[in-house]
Amino acid sequence: MLTANVRAKSCGPTESARWKPHGFRTIRGLVAPAAAPSIEPLVRGTAVRAIRGKLDSRSMSREWILRISCPDTTGIVHAVTGVLAGLGSNITESQQFSSPDSQQFFLRLQFVTPSTQATDLEAALAEVARRHDMSLSLQPVEKRTRTLVLVSKAAHCLNTLLFQQSSGQLPIDIVGVAGNHDSLRPLAEFHGHDFHHIPITPETRADAEAALTRLVEELDVELIVLARYMQILSPELCARLDGRVINIHHSFLPSFKGAKPYHQAHARGVKIIGATAHYVTSDLDEGPIIEQDVARVDHNRSIVDFIQRGQDVEASVLARAVRWHAEGRVLMDGHRTVVFN
Repeated sequence: MLTANVRAKSCGPTESARWKPHGFRTIRGLVAPAAAPSIEPLVRGTAVRAIRGKLDSRSMSREWILRISCPDTTGIVHAVTGVLAGLGSNITESQQFSSPDSQQFFLRLQFVTPSTQATDLEAALAEVARRHDMSLSLQPVEKRTRTLVLVSKAAHCLNTLLFQQSSGQLPIDIVGVAGNHDSLRPLAEFHGHDFHHIPITPETRADAEAALTRLVEELDVELIVLARYMQILSPELCARLDGRVINIHHSFLPSFKGAKPYHQAHARGVKIIGATAHYVTSDLDEGPIIEQDVARVDHNRSIVDFIQRGQDVEASVLARAVRWHAEGRVLMDGHRTVVFN
């Protein structure tokens, strides 16, 4: 069992609640029903005993992910882990971070508990959440995020996502692939995924985004991945899908923009090239950064070498960002991310 280094902290509201990955069950300042008894600070209250008694009668257990963000004061870890201990839980992973800039505290726990229902855990955590006005996210570990991948013509990122998902390396379900070109249909269908062709021209952009929105709703999509999707989402669509879209940018941001970034890098004689995975916002390529990586190059490398090395970095960076998002390892600290990888 991994034991958290208990710190005396408490917390209040956080402005970053809107960045919860879709698919997590979120509780903010959750208040227990008036009829429910309160939970004692040291987890000796009748509510916890009643819940634990109900759980003890069940033979199954389940592993959960719990994420917390709140102002950095005393009592956070003690309060939360105390409730979990009162339910007979075993903490299997614990990570925490205090931001010196924003004075926010972030905590991610994985734990095994006899509870197989989110409502049991919510009831147990209700008093702690109310008392400290916490922002909490709760998800079972086995949950796979329903993901739609958007593409254009480049296949390297899609290929990596399809392979890693099919081999069990990514905790996602790719529920479809959509593209403004039809060229990657064979790759998607080879892996057993439906391909949706949504062509886009300046005249049909609004209709195309409406079709994309319908597809997201029909497939119950929780995450959209832009796998070298060479179209710009409208500010309205970005706002509607806030915190649910990850893009891979073909540069170590900020850097060369445009259709041929590696040609530009080669012409400038750079010594490293890289890629950046970030959440999409209405500010082009300015969303919160999830992951970055680089590869070294020199004057002996051709443009073809630059492209190949750059695409390798892009695919691996995007896959890591998608995995960390799906595992609930990305929390927002203002416009920056806290990534418990």
